[in-house]
Amino acid sequence: MANKNNLLLLFEHPNEPVFLSKGKKPTVFDVPDSFLTDRYRPISNEVQTRAGENVEQRIPVREISVPDLRIPMSLGRNENFSLFIPRHRRIAGRLIDIFMNMRSVEDLQSVAVYARDRVNPVLFNYALSVALLHRPDTQNLDLPAFSQMFPERFVDSQVFRQLREESFVVSSGSRMPIVIPRDYTASDLDPEHRLWYFREDMGINLHHWHWHLVYPFEAADRSIVAKDRRGELFYYMHEQIIARYNMERFSNNLARVQPFNNLRDPITEGYFPKMDSLVASRAWPPRFDNTRLGDLNREADQINLEIGDLERWRDRILEAIHQKFVVNETGQRIELDEATGIDTLGNMIEASILSPNSSFYGDLHNNGHIFISYAHDINSKHLESFGVMGDSSTAMRDPVFYRWHAYIDRIFQEHKSRLSAYTEPQLNYSGISITGIQVATNGGQPNVLSTFWQQSDLNLSRGLDFVPRGNVFARFTHLQHLPFTYTINVQNDSGAMRFGYVRIFIAPKNDERGQPMQLREQRLMMVELDKFAAQLNPGPNTLRRRSTESSVTIPFERTFRNLDANRPADNTPEGLEFNFCGCGWPQNMLIPKGLPEGLPCDLFIMVSNYENDRIDQQLTGRCSDAASYCGVKDRLYPDRRSMGYPFDRVPRTGAERLANFLTPNMSIVDVTIRHENRTVQRQN
Repeated sequence: MANKNNLLLLFEHPNEPVFLSKGKKPTVFDVPDSFLTDRYRPISNEVQTRAGENVEQRIPVREISVPDLRIPMSLGRNENFSLFIPRHRRIAGRLIDIFMNMRSVEDLQSVAVYARDRVNPVLFNYALSVALLHRPDTQNLDLPAFSQMFPERFVDSQVFRQLREESFVVSSGSRMPIVIPRDYTASDLDPEHRLWYFREDMGINLHHWHWHLVYPFEAADRSIVAKDRRGELFYYMHEQIIARYNMERFSNNLARVQPFNNLRDPITEGYFPKMDSLVASRAWPPRFDNTRLGDLNREADQINLEIGDLERWRDRILEAIHQKFVVNETGQRIELDEATGIDTLGNMIEASILSPNSSFYGDLHNNGHIFISYAHDINSKHLESFGVMGDSSTAMRDPVFYRWHAYIDRIFQEHKSRLSAYTEPQLNYSGISITGIQVATNGGQPNVLSTFWQQSDLNLSRGLDFVPRGNVFARFTHLQHLPFTYTINVQNDSGAMRFGYVRIFIAPKNDERGQPMQLREQRLMMVELDKFAAQLNPGPNTLRRRSTESSVTIPFERTFRNLDANRPADNTPEGLEFNFCGCGWPQNMLIPKGLPEGLPCDLFIMVSNYENDRIDQQLTGRCSDAASYCGVKDRLYPDRRSMGYPFDRVPRTGAERLANFLTPNMSIVDVTIRHENRTVQRQN
């Protein structure tokens, strides 16, 4: 029987031949000669013997009849792979199906070893990750962080020369971390560069990659794609990113992001990534200021689209929203109702294989990414690949990502604005009232949150190819905040024990001009910080909740987890579904940066009726701690309410301000976020 943990070694050193040594304990796959590529088969004894020097473990690979890989191999090894390109999605779907259909772990290991040196490395990583995530016999494996396998997607390209020199010259035990420059992609002449720490944060980009790993677009097994409320989660996760980004803009004295409403206008913001794609052996192409989109004719990618196609799809989607129904491929109407309308729209706008009618409503979101990512070379005249907007692991680095998603969110809000406002009885929880809120850091001033810079080390050795083995660390700078605790006083006058669902949001008090925000605008900037169930005994209750327990974040250690340390035992509750846990907003980015003088915010807390909101299901070992943005693996979304409730709809008449919106089971408190321009070293 093959050990399924050995499959994880196939992710390491993605550009090296599969037969070379891998793992902290030097390990090689004993590859059958027939599995070697044409380059190495004639000299199999020489290369396999050489690769086996100083080996502590050998993994036998059984020779089997390998399924037809012509479709996965049709994407070149040196091309960039993008989930946004339909042809690439189909190729990935085929490879996922091949991996999913292997009868045993041993057969999966054989076909994966055969495929690894023949298919595109990023495609291989993605397809094998999705398969391991969804196969019953492998789903408790701990997938490696994508940043450790493909570090060039997260790090300044200049650093790699230093990393290679350090690993080649210095023995493993004496190596020093290589410091990544703090803000290397632009200067302060570009106002957008003030947000480098958010757009280029490694944890944020990993979250975006991992979300699309958990929620793939395409697979022959529909259940892999058709997860509970998947379309709504696509809407909500990205809506929250825009809300967070706008709070960061306020934290840097910038106005809210302008949606990219007119697709024929120039994109004023340029972006120069300063990164190499080691797979394609090319630098990621830049986009100059004021670049315009153009009709695409990229034969190699089978893309032939006009801007008019995007506009036509947008108009059809808006017409469906205004008519309150979509038409599926058989001509039947699907109502865009209060409960499921947003889910239908999400599946249609993204669009995955769950779209009710992709031939009519098109593929607006994904093709928007494609148009923007090819704007620098629309017809392949210069043989350039797509820019960072074409890849889910790099897209959030580009300022235009937020303009594009602000535009997509505006379409979703067109639907939300047509739903009936929540009434006071729908919002109230009879007999339950919040009598006080305080938030405080340890020993800090009440209702003042504090942010600063932190330097952390990340081991990139697994993603460095053709270098001596041993740890190689890069030191990067990121935003951090002091941990804090909510203290919530809740009065239960119902005369019996009750359960409440505590919902915590934060939003800026004032707009760009310093004027108090209207709730109609402020609700779109409400950032969800946490959501949890609480028992409420008759009389007064004091609830305490730490910021590190947030339902939207995962801890720093999990964002950058080390596969060798603290690996949970197989088939334990801790070990189950651990790779799903890689999906989640990074804890260090839970709150925005704030301002040196303090960013004034409204902290909103609501206690809703848990009996109405709960989903009865067993969550033990299911890694539900980042459920707000990622859902729960193989389970229903753990909240019956619409995502973003109670701010997902236009407020009722008379509730022009947040204070007028409140019912007794809600409360707000003024909170200030202060930024200290100091840098501390994280203690590993």
